[in-house]
Amino acid sequence: MQLCIPHEEDMIRLGMSLASLLKGDEIIYLQGELGAGKTTLVRGILKGLGFEGRVTSPTFTLMNVYDSHPPVYHCDFYRLEGGDLTDLGLEDYLGKKGITIIEWPEIGASDLPQDALIINIELVDGDYDRERMVMIRASGPDHSKLLEELTAHVHISH
Repeated sequence: MQLCIPHEEDMIRLGMSLASLLKGDEIIYLQGELGAGKTTLVRGILKGLGFEGRVTSPTFTLMNVYDSHPPVYHCDFYRLEGGDLTDLGLEDYLGKKGITIIEWPEIGASDLPQDALIINIELVDGDYDRERMVMIRASGPDHSKLLEELTAHVHISH
């Protein structure tokens, strides 16, 4: 699935659309350069789940836990050196009793589950003031069904 997201509000709406389909055992990988809109998408997901608090990037904390329903575990691996996730205790969160969202999953790819929804957000012509191209794909059977539902559900211009 490929979408053109013209404005920040549209990224929020995409997140809200995705949130309406989440049950609480999903893993979402967010890829894209710094400032592409990954945390904005997470804000939309949390808004769609009814969370009213502040949503920030976990770049320096590695993980933010949001008390939404279901809970969201928002991770950012950007600052991890060497990509070693063994000491993080991540297995306590991955797909269990909540939604795990990981920014920069490529840094710890060998330690992460393969069954996930993968969202790549790209700048158009490297311009932060322009629209974003969002490519969404699924790896694995559980998230393939989610992608099918999202494709039928999303109402942002393609």
